Amino acid sequence: MASNNNNNKVASSHSPMASGGTQSHTQSQPGAGAGAGDGAKPSSSSMEYQLRQYLLLLASLVATVTYGAGLNLPGGAWQVNDGQHHAGDSILQDAHRHRYLIFYYCNATAFAASLVVSVLLLVLDGKNTGWWEALLRVVMVLDLLGLMGAYAAGSCRDKFTTIYSALLVCAVFAYVVAAFCWYLGVLALPRKKHRDDHNTAKNNDTSAANVHGYEREELDEVLMLLATFAVTITYVAGLNPPGGFWGDTKDGHQMSDPVLQENYSRRYWAFYVCNTTAFVASLLIIILVVDKKLTAKLSVRFVAHGAPGPHGGLRRWELQGGVKGWCFDRPQDHHPDPQISSDSATTTCRDQKHEDEAVEVEKARSLVMLLATLVVSITYQAGLDPPGGLWPDTRDGHRNGDPILLTTQPTRYKVFFYSNSAAFVASLIVILMVQSRFLLKRHTLEAAMILDLFGLISAYAAGSCRDKTTSIYVVALAGVVLVYVVIHIVFFTLDHKDNHRDKEKLETRREVLLLLAILAATLTYQAGLTPPGGFWPENDGARGHRAGYPVLHDNYCPRYSAFFYCNAASFMASVALIVLLVNPNQGRS
Repeated sequence: MASNNNNNKVASSHSPMASGGTQSHTQSQPGAGAGAGDGAKPSSSSMEYQLRQYLLLLASLVATVTYGAGLNLPGGAWQVNDGQHHAGDSILQDAHRHRYLIFYYCNATAFAASLVVSVLLLVLDGKNTGWWEALLRVVMVLDLLGLMGAYAAGSCRDKFTTIYSALLVCAVFAYVVAAFCWYLGVLALPRKKHRDDHNTAKNNDTSAANVHGYEREELDEVLMLLATFAVTITYVAGLNPPGGFWGDTKDGHQMSDPVLQENYSRRYWAFYVCNTTAFVASLLIIILVVDKKLTAKLSVRFVAHGAPGPHGGLRRWELQGGVKGWCFDRPQDHHPDPQISSDSATTTCRDQKHEDEAVEVEKARSLVMLLATLVVSITYQAGLDPPGGLWPDTRDGHRNGDPILLTTQPTRYKVFFYSNSAAFVASLIVILMVQSRFLLKRHTLEAAMILDLFGLISAYAAGSCRDKTTSIYVVALAGVVLVYVVIHIVFFTLDHKDNHRDKEKLETRREVLLLLAILAATLTYQAGLTPPGGFWPENDGARGHRAGYPVLHDNYCPRYSAFFYCNAASFMASVALIVLLVNPNQGRS
């Protein structure tokens, strides 16, 4: 979030979701612009570049929910093998094949498009305009349409829900098409540069307008974040409504239909209407926020015929360049006394150093808070729904609701339980510690984060493995990560000076990669503990099934092996990348 202080100071964005849109509503002082690095960066960044942290968070969360929905399809999975289907296969595929195909392809399209959006946002640096931005906008529209199509196909079972969701989706689709066509029309306008118009517009900015713009930026940020999380929550709730699904056709039930729909039809319809309305409204809010910024930016071109608009005044890099130019490139004739000139330059540079340190601390707080929050959420969920599932009945020495893994492999379950609990508690401690600036600058926080990550690794290794081969593989990967972390702590935790010339660009890349690594670790941790197809609910000696073991392992062993090894490698690589990037000195190198 930006902060509007004086005419010669600026505060940078400290939120990982908003640091990309940092702007300073400041006017340059006389003489401060010399040597400010003209030409180093464009005077007016694209809308996508300014909102890249918002869009990256949105794309990452959409990839997370679509990945989970693809592994655990709506409607549930068959629990037993018979002559017509295999255990672990989707019930929706047999009950509503056309809906299943529409959901599957739309969900896969949204997942792939989200990954492409994340990569394209990583490529953008504010200077590479043109077809990169056009490609990004096309993929974003494709991502949005795929998400809406998957929701409509995966959540509807009758005419009422189908008609209601279709009307809302068509309304949003019509708006998206109209806005996209308008964008293409404005983009076709002649692109000319009018430096005088640009300078006049910049000089006419007032402090009152800057304050109003800052307040609007804060409101847009809050709306974007709330709408992003609302989209993910309502998407998952729509595909997996409360009460679960019917797994058979007894008593006139339709397979894969929601249980709540038959027992409490009015309550289910109320839930569906409210949830679908919230889902579509959240998507519309995101579109409106992005479209408003795009409209504001293109309006400058529409009025000035291509003049690069001032959009927020000087950027942070411009002001920093101006300060550096004031410190080192200011002519001596401005200060006849050399001692006064030296003292003034030293004081200004010292203030700039303190300001940069404060920016680094705030960025670290935001990133660590994001990591700890996501770890709390996944460890909390894993503790309530442990790997292997729960016993469905009371017999043979176990009770209904007890963890199956506790009965079949008690040692492995205890390792998982204590490691997962340690990661959960360590994350809560990190959240409390990160509120203290004193602890944030000490190695106590680093130790808590290392304990947090090691707890995650141990819990993953114990909860995802069932045999010696997979255990050896995961332990070997964990050992590699452990060795790397030790080396990292010994050699790279010192506060080295960063003399890289392109510090701002590398810092942005580091934040983006760290956000992707955190979300990848979250995603793969959940997928490893709850693999697609679920677990066997009971032992079956005749068929060789063992309670708590993945169904996919018995029915499609090569496919399960490929999933397990790739997922485990992704999880360990994400953890190692987090350790690498959380230190800004080593991350930039």
